[in-house]
Amino acid sequence: KINKNLTGEIERIEGDIKKLILSDDRLNKTIGLVTSVTGIGQITALHLAVFTSFFTKYDNPKQLACYCGVVPFEYTSGSSINRKSRIHPMANRTLKKHLHMGALAPINHDPDIKAYFERKVEEGKNKMHIINNVRNKLVHRICAVIKRQQPYVKNVA
Repeated sequence: KINKNLTGEIERIEGDIKKLILSDDRLNKTIGLVTSVTGIGQITALHLAVFTSFFTKYDNPKQLACYCGVVPFEYTSGSSINRKSRIHPMANRTLKKHLHMGALAPINHDPDIKAYFERKVEEGKNKMHIINNVRNKLVHRICAVIKRQQPYVKNVA
């Protein structure tokens, strides 16, 4: 019974979100562009649009990737201090969480990303490191889509 109630609540909330998106032309267009990228759904696109003020806060993909917490920062000092790379403490962990879930879909369904993932695994890279790179690729694709104002189209060449 609780499961049915929760499922009904989730469906109602998702319906409200869709109504909200459809009611605003600018939001509808932005969400449509961002969701054209494989792995990015409406919730992730909505979070990105809200947290970045419709992608106006950041001038380039590197800045947005840093804000989303997908760019590791090295912590070294000479030869004595060599710590593990970490994300910036000001990174938005909510966006990072949504991008992480979004990165798992292209690893399974996008042939280019899948080939990249498998190649890096064969090279012996840590899987979380590779997933972080995929998240970074998603942010770059999203920025390209927003800059060009055209939906993402996979290169078929």
